[in-house]
Parts: sequence; C-alpha cells; structure tokens
Amino acid sequence: MASVDDAETNKRFATEHDADFPILSDPEKGVATSYGVLGPTGVARRWTFYVGPDGKILYIEKAGAIQTTDAGATMVAKLEELAGKGLIKRKK
Repeated sequence: MASVDDAETNKRFATEHDADFPILSDPEKGVATSYGVLGPTGVARRWTFYVGPDGKILYIEKAGAIQTTDAGATMVAKLEELAGKGLIKRKK
C-alpha cells in the first residue's frame, strides 16, 4: 500500500487497523505522480496495481475508491485470473 501521508500518520493508521502489510509513505507525492494516481486535490486515488514477477504491471484496478466491502474478494479473483493465464504463479 502507498499513501501520500507521512510515516507517522501511516504508523498510526497501521496500529489502529492492525495492518499486517507494509505502507509506503510518499508525502512528496513522487511515487503517486509516477503511477498516475495523484488526484486533483493532492490525494492518491485508490487503485490496485498487480505487478508480475518481472516488475511489469499486469493489470490496474481503478474501482478501488468505490469498492471497499468486497475488495479482498475482488483481489483474490483477479489473482486467480492472472494465475490462470500463467502470468503469475500460485504459492503452494
């Protein structure tokens, strides 16, 4: 996950929500700008990037801002689809 918030804000968020994943702090907004997710108000859009083992972007899910309750299921389905196409490997 990437956020345009500073590291301390992201640490509080992670603690509050028991996050067990890394959060990239991007307060200078360089990463958000590079990935094209920086919105006109300076906040990053909630897009999901599926990146292959070679570092190439395989798919960009742009519905993230409206999709919160079933985001996990959507992500699993997309990973299954990409694995079915041989673009990524399933972990055993």
